[in-house]
Amino acid sequence: MNPAKIHQLFTRLRATQPTPTTELFYRSPFELLIAVMLSAQATDKKVNEATARLFSLANTPRTLLELGEAELKEHIKIIGLYNAKAANILKTCALLLERHGGEVPRDQAALEALPGVGRKTANVIRNTAFGEPTIAVDTHIFRVANRTGLALGKSVREVEDGLMANTPTEFKMGAHHWLILHGRYVCTARKPRCADCLIRDLCEYSAKNEVADVRS
Repeated sequence: MNPAKIHQLFTRLRATQPTPTTELFYRSPFELLIAVMLSAQATDKKVNEATARLFSLANTPRTLLELGEAELKEHIKIIGLYNAKAANILKTCALLLERHGGEVPRDQAALEALPGVGRKTANVIRNTAFGEPTIAVDTHIFRVANRTGLALGKSVREVEDGLMANTPTEFKMGAHHWLILHGRYVCTARKPRCADCLIRDLCEYSAKNEVADVRS
């Protein structure tokens, strides 16, 4: 996709949501970190349901550690892989207290050093909590970037690098949120809603007209 199309694509997405943000509920960088850690292979709706109860009791590294593993699991057991996530959350809480005074670090390497925190999670935290122009690539963004021609790549890192290179600076803060929402609600995996897509004319998806015709 050429630069003019890319600029127009983000201009249209921005017009639908000028100040995009995550659909996860949070009130602090730490709450966002825990919510994102829980969101792997889980819906934001389920995570929000679990954290509403959890954060009312414990929403700092120290209070989560004091809550204990058994009770933490009780609050997050509606989420997939909750046993492993609970273990990583408590290890992360301990490291935040030990190395960072209980605060969530802004540094990419420091974030990725936390148990259960990978590059994608670190990018989400840096962008959403700290206002860094990073672009986290999940399955939705990976699909949208490749399908539209916005950034082609066989790996998540290739797509991330492509998006960082191709996305104009003015759109980088919101790009992650616009693309994930577009992938979640319009450019879906099995049945993309091409007929309802506001960037259809810019998109380079080879089957877009066929899909749109079937759905019209």
